[in-house]
Amino acid sequence: MVPMTDHALQVGDQAPAFSLPVSGGGTVSSDALKGKPYLLYFYPKADTPGCTTQACSIQENLPSFDSEGLTIIGVSPDAVSKIERFAAKYSLTFPLASDEDHVVAEAYGTWVEKSMYGRTYMGMERSSFLVDGSGVIRHIWRKVKPAEHSALVAEAFRSLTSGA
Repeated sequence: MVPMTDHALQVGDQAPAFSLPVSGGGTVSSDALKGKPYLLYFYPKADTPGCTTQACSIQENLPSFDSEGLTIIGVSPDAVSKIERFAAKYSLTFPLASDEDHVVAEAYGTWVEKSMYGRTYMGMERSSFLVDGSGVIRHIWRKVKPAEHSALVAEAFRSLTSGA
């Protein structure tokens, strides 16, 4: 089994590079986002209660994020076909990316050992990374509460852009 991560990434670190397939076709990459702030949020599994709550909350606030210039990208270990069904079912218009081999999740320290009913397994930790236009991590949320996530991101991004 892969050892549990120590969450090595810290605020102020350069965000790891990534390129992933997304819902709707194509890819999203850190190279394409250069010069733009973005939120990379990792969620365990599409179309489950917590992940749906989180995604729908982000979707509700997407016009505000868009107008403020923040790109949102959701990342899960699900296949593209599954995230496309998830996006369609809940009318999610921001990109959802597939990280089936966990390479990006491992780079960000979100592919971790979990346990349920006495069984340990590797899975995605619900975590988010707010990255500025220079590719520097400005805020990290670990073990995110789905219902509160969108409001916390909005507050942190406004602080970042206001220079506070």
